Amino acid sequence: MTGSAERHVGGVPGGVAFVKGHGTENDFVLLPDPDSRLELTAELARALCDRHAGLGADGAIRVARDGQGRFLMDYRNADGSLAEMCGNGARVFARYLVDAGWARPGRIEFTTHGGPRWAELGSTGDVTIGMGPVRMGAASTATIAGVEIDGVAVDVGNPHLVCSVGVDPSGFDLTVRPGIDRTVFPDGANVEIVQTVGADEVRMRVHERGVGETRSCGTGTVAAAAAHLAATGRSDGTVRVHVPGGSVTVTITDGNATLTGPAVLVAFGTLGEDFPAGVLTSA
Repeated sequence: MTGSAERHVGGVPGGVAFVKGHGTENDFVLLPDPDSRLELTAELARALCDRHAGLGADGAIRVARDGQGRFLMDYRNADGSLAEMCGNGARVFARYLVDAGWARPGRIEFTTHGGPRWAELGSTGDVTIGMGPVRMGAASTATIAGVEIDGVAVDVGNPHLVCSVGVDPSGFDLTVRPGIDRTVFPDGANVEIVQTVGADEVRMRVHERGVGETRSCGTGTVAAAAAHLAATGRSDGTVRVHVPGGSVTVTITDGNATLTGPAVLVAFGTLGEDFPAGVLTSA
């Protein structure tokens, strides 16, 4: 093995190892599961992500292999709900694979609940994720603090409502889940508030489905970039997206997106004996 995860990948003998990481401060608890012995249940995800009684995170990721031997990013939101894809989580997932020696630097193929994806990364530095197809949808509105804001639906393998505004997004209250049209979004949606701040440069805040407001949302930055390009009469291009947790770069070509940004592993350990009983189950 190589990299910072080498000394910690196994955790304490007999215990369940974890890794804490973030991508532009969108944070995750990773459970390395090379032998597919764990089941990432809704209860386990909620316990891990609890910021008072658990480790605290926006989501939980089981790092494993699927039945065909492919790398599997098994992801749940902080509320325990399954998510199709998470761009920031995918970068952290890929960084762990390389740092822990599961994969060599370069291109890594993996699968998610939203289908196959790929990562490109070196032994250090930023990670690029192939985010797959991006599809523009219908116009819709979000209701924030009783005010309707125009937006557009964007499908990035999961649902988004991107609301472009002419003011700094910091003034919007995203502590409460925005209202959305459930006929357009029957399964809910991530809601982005986006301001154009330069040529192909936007600022964004997000309320994530199943989580709440987060410091960043990888699929949300892709949705914001797609909406920005569409508003300027384009379908292809590169957009720099600034979020409260940092900045990423989104490139869309022929309807497919890539997302490039940092991925940081910050802590390694083993779940303690007093971790909530009954939530750790075998797959």
